[in-house]
Amino acid sequence: MKNSLFHRKLCGENMYIHEKDDWTNFTWAPDKLAPLLGNVRHLQGRLLGQMEQLGFELTTESTVASLTFDVVDTSIIEGVMLNPEQVRSSIAHKLGIENVDYVPTPQNVDGIVNILLDATQNFAQPLTQERLFGWHNALFPGGFGGLTKIDVAKYRSGGMKVVSGAFGREKIHFEAPHPTRLDGEMKDFLAWFNKNAALDKVLKAAIAHLWFVTLHPFDDGNGRLARAIMDMQLARSDNSALRFYSMSNQIYKDHSKYNEVLERTQKGDGDITAWLNWFLTCFEKALLASQTNLAMILDKAKFWNQFQLVPINDRQRLMLNHLYANYDKETGYLRTSSWAKTADCSTDTALRDLQDLVQKGMLIAEDSGKKTNYLVASPGKIRIPKILNNS
Repeated sequence: MKNSLFHRKLCGENMYIHEKDDWTNFTWAPDKLAPLLGNVRHLQGRLLGQMEQLGFELTTESTVASLTFDVVDTSIIEGVMLNPEQVRSSIAHKLGIENVDYVPTPQNVDGIVNILLDATQNFAQPLTQERLFGWHNALFPGGFGGLTKIDVAKYRSGGMKVVSGAFGREKIHFEAPHPTRLDGEMKDFLAWFNKNAALDKVLKAAIAHLWFVTLHPFDDGNGRLARAIMDMQLARSDNSALRFYSMSNQIYKDHSKYNEVLERTQKGDGDITAWLNWFLTCFEKALLASQTNLAMILDKAKFWNQFQLVPINDRQRLMLNHLYANYDKETGYLRTSSWAKTADCSTDTALRDLQDLVQKGMLIAEDSGKKTNYLVASPGKIRIPKILNNS
């Protein structure tokens, strides 16, 4: 590491913050963050109040939906694609929710679900090295990160660089601390994380994320674990295991800016105002997006209450729930062919399903020219499917 530092100094490059004395004595400009932090805290309180008024069934549904976003998107950020239905099923069953169709889930899905549930449902418990190692083992139970054998449930024994670009033209974005420093650095981090200090809990979530990814203590999985730690601290800021927003979903949407401000901060002078501003802005977007999600959950509840006595088959019920669950996805036109493909039935069966639901008032047939498009008869007049294209 010293040779690396010497080389960068020789080339006129900046030091990484972790190479400076007392590097975790971060500084920031509170006056620049106060308006945004105040608005975030206001949104948090208001939305949590709304959640607590929904009743057990709807708050549970919101929690499952938010955690599903978190699990799927924290994995996508690392290039790992998970099946949302498997994730949702795993979360629902681990939370003890009845009347949920069971979908068999592979070990990698259950692993990340276990981590996020432990972080958010047991947020008040201390974060210890043993707990963190357990999370890492849940991510890599087979001992491999992709095709590479890695150290599991222990801090890395080798160097760590964050790089991009093709072989031979790699660009080094960041170089983590030497492995000999990790035991001491992680003890300091865990002691700070578990200490009750006079620091706003949302700001602490932002700092914890930055601190952990700067240490990059494991061979693999550092990003997912950093976001789990962030979610744990945000649950502490809510003082509630109810989940009604997904920061990982918002980070995924703004990932290029995330990488940019993170790299700039890690090569900065220890002033993390820009990082905290980005984090708070991202959190604000996540909270605003959750208002839409809550509106959809309420709309869905009103829809099924309105049609609770209307007889429909299991396939129709499953498809209507699917349309609500995928409101934020680009689904295209809802037509006979798309219904048949998603429901895995014939086009004749799909047409009978659709016409029956239109007759019962649960779907609206919309003439789009050449073909008929169908919309859910939303009590709140929400357009579902949301995004229409030419598919």
